[in-house]
Amino acid sequence: MAIDNALIVKLRKLTNAGIMDCKKALIETGGDIEKAQKYLREKGILKMLERKDRKTDEGQIFAYIHPGGKLGVMVEIACETDFVARSEDFHKLIKETALQCAGMKPLYINVEDVPEDVINEEKETLKKEIDVSKKPPEIVERILEGKLKKFYEQTVLMEQPYFRDDKMKFKDFFNSLASTFGEAIKITRFVRYEIGQ
Repeated sequence: MAIDNALIVKLRKLTNAGIMDCKKALIETGGDIEKAQKYLREKGILKMLERKDRKTDEGQIFAYIHPGGKLGVMVEIACETDFVARSEDFHKLIKETALQCAGMKPLYINVEDVPEDVINEEKETLKKEIDVSKKPPEIVERILEGKLKKFYEQTVLMEQPYFRDDKMKFKDFFNSLASTFGEAIKITRFVRYEIGQ
């Protein structure tokens, strides 16, 4: 189902959720704004957005070294309290994030973190793959949007398929678990090392 951009913008203004989240919510709910808001709440996205500006100066850094010692990941996840940082569920969240980074090789945490020049370069590469001369500009833009989505699914941690369930995005797993803590939780950075890379 094609979703009108004006509807996506309207939902974004109402919820402050990301464009991709709004689009997915509208697709899943057949374009119904109220159901889309409920969908975003159920996925934990709105709970996390409500808390995102709160001060997070607690948390943990977790290091994962893959057996054989040729691959390693360090992840930092911030939270509001030391109590949450020491909890078993928080440890599970940070470990799963490290395993996701190890196996799926993301380059960025969120779509907003992808530099504009990288997006423009990717668009130029994609334009060469499709014959833009024979298509109207709005069709070209729609094709580029679809191909960029695939680019984000490969390079952006939160947009990638979750390594344990590829029908779920990593952000859906992350937000649903993080929303249970009752405070702001955010991945602040990660580093991935691989021998020969």
